[in-house]
Amino acid sequence: MEIFLNNFGSSLHVENRQFLIIHSEGKQYIDPQKVKNIYISKGAKITSDAVMLAIEHEIDVLFLDNTGTPKGRIWSVNYGSISTIRQKQADFIYSQKAISWIKEILIEKIKNQTALLYSLVSKQDIDKNFWQNNPNFLQTITALKDYIQKIEQIEGETISDIAPSIRGWEGIASKRYFETLSQLLPEPYRFEQRSQHPAFDMFNCLLNYGYGILYGKIESALIKAGIDPYLGVFHRENYNRPVLVFDIIELFRQWIDYIVCDLCLQEAPTEDWFSIQDNGSYWLEAAGKRILIQSINDYLNEIITINNLERSRLTHINIYAQQLAQYFLNL
Repeated sequence: MEIFLNNFGSSLHVENRQFLIIHSEGKQYIDPQKVKNIYISKGAKITSDAVMLAIEHEIDVLFLDNTGTPKGRIWSVNYGSISTIRQKQADFIYSQKAISWIKEILIEKIKNQTALLYSLVSKQDIDKNFWQNNPNFLQTITALKDYIQKIEQIEGETISDIAPSIRGWEGIASKRYFETLSQLLPEPYRFEQRSQHPAFDMFNCLLNYGYGILYGKIESALIKAGIDPYLGVFHRENYNRPVLVFDIIELFRQWIDYIVCDLCLQEAPTEDWFSIQDNGSYWLEAAGKRILIQSINDYLNEIITINNLERSRLTHINIYAQQLAQYFLNL
């Protein structure tokens, strides 16, 4: 399980070798052996005893900003495995194999976007008027397939040789994807464009917060596998950011996209989930965070089959990190 401290004034303590959560509704005791991650939002507190108990049980502690993005992490002084992994990782990011790796990731991302668009169509009451009212749908599907082909065919000696072209294609593909996705949502949740930090509509606000949680889970999986999240491939120009997380999240973004879309199709989000700032930006409030986080946890804990392995989605993220670490070792 995971502990989320979202409400202002809530705090995490230790009593009788158990975590003790104190909040406005009372107290709750939790066995540390059942906890995988602890998330602390603005206005919540954690004691040093709770931190030490988390370290002892190899529980990742993350501090989140208002968008759900991790801004700090408490972990033990050690990575989860030997330093040889990170030495081989440094060799990998400048190798020819890194080109094939990032191409596979971006191709998989666009395929996942295509699949999600089709799944949203399947949830609609389809009749002939749908195709008349959504003429861009099939055009977008064709465009996404074209960008997959372009990425498959491009060649270069290093990532820097092909990065500008790939970034352009991936960016345009994502723009087409979100434009079409918006039209498949109920009217109150449609949006003009993808907006990040800040978001200017309900959908993007939910999406940003969900991505923030996913960033934290991927970074945690990499650290536990002994991989340095700051040594990336496609995003390696970014200074002092966990750029490998930005690379790998592309494989899993569609999970958050699906969760947010499903909430919107149910018309679950309401205005009281958000506060609207003077500049028109949307911030997710406690009621919205609670439901979104629960939806994400439920979804990530569902058992699915990937590469003939039946595991929870969250476990599949950890397996991917472990396999990547082994791949580095075998170079």
